Amino acid sequence: MIALRAGDWRATLAPELGGSVLSLDWRGQPVFRPTPDGTTNILETACFPLVPYANRIADGRFVFEGRSGQLPVLDRFAPHAIHGEGWLRSWTVESQSADSVAMTLDWPGELEGWPWPWFARQSVSLSSEGLQIGLSVTNTGEDTMPAGLGLHPYFRRHPDSRLTLPADRVWITDARQIPERLAPAAEVVDWSNGVNLADTPFVDHAYAGWSGEAFLNGGGRRVTLTADAAARWSQVYMPVDADFCCVEPVTHRPDAHHAPAGEDDGLVGLKPGRTLSLTVMIGAVSSS
Repeated sequence: MIALRAGDWRATLAPELGGSVLSLDWRGQPVFRPTPDGTTNILETACFPLVPYANRIADGRFVFEGRSGQLPVLDRFAPHAIHGEGWLRSWTVESQSADSVAMTLDWPGELEGWPWPWFARQSVSLSSEGLQIGLSVTNTGEDTMPAGLGLHPYFRRHPDSRLTLPADRVWITDARQIPERLAPAAEVVDWSNGVNLADTPFVDHAYAGWSGEAFLNGGGRRVTLTADAAARWSQVYMPVDADFCCVEPVTHRPDAHHAPAGEDDGLVGLKPGRTLSLTVMIGAVSSS
């Protein structure tokens, strides 16, 4: 485990567990849901990277520029592939200091997995302003590959938590949790003017037309998430009666690999040697 500190902020990380963040605290209180001690389950961590794609790919199969991808499917999410390869692999620490760490992952390409080779880098740093995570993927192969990025933070949820997330549209999903149509945000939940989490139904949807900012008020503070322009979608995962909620900045919508031709789905055709990057900042101020 790696511990970082700067100002009022503290964080711990586990590069060997999917490049994950285990905890993020501000003034001694958790901003992210803390990871249970000793867990080896990446889904119990506080935040993990999504690379080289985010969210679901229907049935774990797709074709890109004539090349087929047949991806591994986890039993929990069957029949779909989900969240890329990076969260299921150990990352290598490239450098670290008292307030930052950089880690990398080199994917060779596999016949029974993601067939294109790539190299990812994740930098995590603390300052007096909060947490910054930079994530990138570089195509190290000889062919153009489909590429996407995202982060999956689990924010600590309080009884009085209220989420504000300016976005005007949402992807309505079918019975298999695959997007089927784009609709006004209000068809699920419109977070644009702030919504009390205690009043919301179960949500696991991708929001489009997102401003790149989200605000979570509750527990005597206001937590801010700011993503750069690459993240034009946000996946909101809101289980009922949970002690966390997820606001996931992503560069493409779920199942973009099956989007109809001409759709602005966010998936990037990454040419050999080119890099796709995403930067996200988490901050906090007292609201009491």
